[in-house]
Amino acid sequence: MILEIATISIAPGNMADFEAAYREARKVITSATGCGAVSLQRSIESPGRYVLQVEWPSVAHHMEGFRNSPLFQEWRRLLGPYFAAAPVVEHHELVAAT
Repeated sequence: MILEIATISIAPGNMADFEAAYREARKVITSATGCGAVSLQRSIESPGRYVLQVEWPSVAHHMEGFRNSPLFQEWRRLLGPYFAAAPVVEHHELVAAT
Protein backbone atom coordinates (compact mmCIF):
# COMPACT_ATOMS: atom_id res chain seq x y z
CA MET A 1 0.00 0.00 0.00
CA ILE A 2 1.15 3.54 -0.73
CA LEU A 3 -0.15 6.80 0.65
CA GLU A 4 -0.75 9.69 -1.70
CA ILE A 5 -0.37 13.00 0.10
CA ALA A 6 -1.50 16.12 -1.73
CA THR A 7 -0.98 19.58 -0.29
CA ILE A 8 -3.71 21.85 -1.61
CA SER A 9 -3.85 25.65 -1.38
CA ILE A 10 -7.25 27.33 -1.50
CA ALA A 11 -7.86 31.09 -1.47
CA PRO A 12 -9.30 32.02 1.97
CA GLY A 13 -12.62 33.23 0.55
CA ASN A 14 -13.20 29.89 -1.22
CA MET A 15 -12.66 27.49 1.67
CA ALA A 16 -16.31 26.74 2.45
CA ASP A 17 -17.13 26.19 -1.23
CA PHE A 18 -14.06 23.95 -1.64
CA GLU A 19 -15.10 21.84 1.34
CA ALA A 20 -18.62 21.48 -0.05
CA ALA A 21 -17.22 20.48 -3.46
CA TYR A 22 -14.89 17.99 -1.76
CA ARG A 23 -17.86 16.15 -0.26
CA GLU A 24 -19.06 15.50 -3.83
CA ALA A 25 -15.56 14.80 -5.19
CA ARG A 26 -14.95 12.25 -2.43
CA LYS A 27 -17.71 10.11 -3.93
CA VAL A 28 -15.85 10.21 -7.25
CA ILE A 29 -12.42 9.20 -5.98
CA THR A 30 -13.72 6.47 -3.69
CA SER A 31 -15.31 4.81 -6.70
CA ALA A 32 -11.88 4.47 -8.39
CA THR A 33 -10.39 0.98 -8.60
CA GLY A 34 -8.03 0.42 -5.68
CA CYS A 35 -8.92 3.57 -3.75
CA GLY A 36 -8.79 2.92 -0.02
CA ALA A 37 -9.17 5.34 2.86
CA VAL A 38 -9.48 9.02 1.93
CA SER A 39 -9.17 11.95 4.32
CA LEU A 40 -8.92 15.73 4.09
CA GLN A 41 -7.46 17.92 6.82
CA ARG A 42 -7.44 21.71 7.06
CA SER A 43 -4.42 23.50 8.53
CA ILE A 44 -4.96 25.46 11.71
CA GLU A 45 -1.87 27.63 11.33
CA SER A 46 -2.14 28.25 7.56
CA PRO A 47 -5.70 29.12 6.49
CA GLY A 48 -6.43 27.79 3.05
CA ARG A 49 -3.92 24.91 3.23
CA TYR A 50 -5.30 21.39 3.16
CA VAL A 51 -3.75 17.94 3.15
CA LEU A 52 -5.49 15.18 1.23
CA GLN A 53 -4.46 11.59 2.01
CA VAL A 54 -5.48 8.67 -0.18
CA GLU A 55 -4.46 5.03 0.20
CA TRP A 56 -3.75 3.10 -3.02
CA PRO A 57 -2.43 -0.44 -3.56
CA SER A 58 0.34 1.00 -5.77
CA VAL A 59 1.52 4.20 -7.42
CA ALA A 60 0.24 2.77 -10.70
CA HIS A 61 -3.31 2.52 -9.31
CA HIS A 62 -3.19 6.25 -8.66
CA MET A 63 -1.14 7.59 -11.56
CA GLU A 64 -2.23 5.23 -14.33
CA GLY A 65 -5.59 3.93 -13.12
CA PHE A 66 -7.19 7.01 -11.58
CA ARG A 67 -5.31 9.92 -13.20
CA ASN A 68 -5.89 8.51 -16.71
CA SER A 69 -9.59 7.89 -16.13
CA PRO A 70 -12.77 9.93 -16.64
CA LEU A 71 -13.13 9.88 -12.83
CA PHE A 72 -10.06 12.11 -12.53
CA GLN A 73 -11.56 14.57 -15.01
CA GLU A 74 -14.70 14.75 -12.86
CA TRP A 75 -12.57 15.12 -9.69
CA ARG A 76 -10.71 18.07 -11.25
CA ARG A 77 -13.92 19.61 -12.57
CA LEU A 78 -15.35 19.67 -9.06
CA LEU A 79 -12.24 20.82 -7.16
CA GLY A 80 -9.99 22.54 -9.68
CA PRO A 81 -11.79 25.91 -9.68
CA TYR A 82 -10.87 26.37 -6.00
CA PHE A 83 -7.12 25.68 -6.30
CA ALA A 84 -4.96 28.76 -5.66
CA ALA A 85 -2.03 26.79 -7.13
CA ALA A 86 -1.47 23.31 -8.48
CA PRO A 87 -1.55 20.73 -5.67
CA VAL A 88 1.78 19.23 -4.63
CA VAL A 89 1.40 15.45 -4.77
CA GLU A 90 3.80 12.85 -3.39
CA HIS A 91 3.58 9.11 -2.80
CA HIS A 92 4.80 7.58 0.46
CA GLU A 93 5.47 4.02 1.56
CA LEU A 94 5.37 2.75 5.11
CA VAL A 95 8.76 2.28 6.74
CA ALA A 96 7.68 1.56 10.30
CA ALA A 97 4.48 1.56 12.33
CA THR A 98 3.94 1.81 16.06
